[in-house]
Amino acid sequence: MADIGAQTPFFYIFRERELVYDLFEAATGMRMMHNYFRIGGVAADLPYGWIDKCLDFCDYFLTGVSEYQKLITRNPIFLERVEGVGIIGVEEAINWGLSGPMLRASGIQWDLRKVDRYECYDEFDWEVQWQKEGDSLSRYLVRIGEMVESIKIIQQALEGIPGGPYENLEIRCFDRVRNPELNDFDYRFISKKPSPTFELSKQELYVRVEAPKGELGVFLIGDQNVFPWRWKIRPPGFINLQILPQLVKRMKLADIMTILVQDINSFSRLEYLKEVYGMIWVLVPIFTPVLGITIGVLAIVWLEREISAGIQQRIGPEYAGPLGILQALADGTKLLFKENLLPSRGDTRLFSIGPSIAVISILLSYLIIPFGSNLVLSDLNIGVFLWIAISSIAPIGLLMSGYGSNNKYSFLGGLRAAAQSISYEIPLTLCVLSISLRAIR
Repeated sequence: MADIGAQTPFFYIFRERELVYDLFEAATGMRMMHNYFRIGGVAADLPYGWIDKCLDFCDYFLTGVSEYQKLITRNPIFLERVEGVGIIGVEEAINWGLSGPMLRASGIQWDLRKVDRYECYDEFDWEVQWQKEGDSLSRYLVRIGEMVESIKIIQQALEGIPGGPYENLEIRCFDRVRNPELNDFDYRFISKKPSPTFELSKQELYVRVEAPKGELGVFLIGDQNVFPWRWKIRPPGFINLQILPQLVKRMKLADIMTILVQDINSFSRLEYLKEVYGMIWVLVPIFTPVLGITIGVLAIVWLEREISAGIQQRIGPEYAGPLGILQALADGTKLLFKENLLPSRGDTRLFSIGPSIAVISILLSYLIIPFGSNLVLSDLNIGVFLWIAISSIAPIGLLMSGYGSNNKYSFLGGLRAAAQSISYEIPLTLCVLSISLRAIR
């Protein structure tokens, strides 16, 4: 809903989601990723008052669904976005192997809870929700109807929940491995009895259930072991996703999000991950030269200190190993967090603006690194000279800081740093000029 502009109901649904998470937490101890079901039962009994709380939520949620229908279903803007968009016919739905709301919205009344008759769904009074138009509106209506039917199933299940133990004690005979003691890991840290382990016979097994997005299947190949030799999960989202290229043909660009959200709601997280992955790969060729240049500068500074220490016979820097390339980073960090002192008699504005100009000009010099396929540096008429011109602004910041300090020693230090920077840039500029003239000729 939020992806097609309907922000209000998207935020409204957070209320009901929090109530559902509260029920999960009260029963299992966890709001998400809960491990509650066991072979032959559940991990622990329901707490006192949980059933009444769940029944109250069901009554409240039915009024919420009615509110959503009044807010969304008859909204002309919403109908304009979803009606007649992403139509899937009956034959297409079958040929593409669709399931769940994708299949039922195309006119096929197929629900595994009715077809396979597993668990106790036959004991409840509920109807399969389906539509025949096959568009995004139909898939929305199917999901809204399934919310109401799910509440009906929950209410009937809570009213008929039996008493007695919450686990089948006879299933414990399958447990051939575990023999827990009173003070072992399970009782001290898990605080719940683990599910029993048993050997899987040497055969192929496939079990399917009706998940919210379609058919969720699990395929096992046993090998007379507690671990399956082969284990494969059939998620409904990826199966329903394969029809996407067919649906977006001859559609408007704005309708793609409608099809993704209404048709394949399991695709939103995958699409987000793909976008992030694509953005990362776009940034890789940009930040790789930046990282290379930064490491190169750090290495040059380290070598400069080594050579200067050898000439001046300064014992300390001579013994700096390869990790000496981090000295420049350490010096900069120390300047930021330790020596951020403002002179009492100086010009505070000039003293603060100077370092900013020096740092910003250095960072702006990286603009020559491209946002396209080719390096701007390859164009000698623009790239190198732009880099030299922008980086030449740094000495101005050094002079401003020295002058703004109102201290002759700081001012002389700024002059020395500016002269050193200029002495580096003049030979570099002459070298680049000679290469450029040679290339132009």
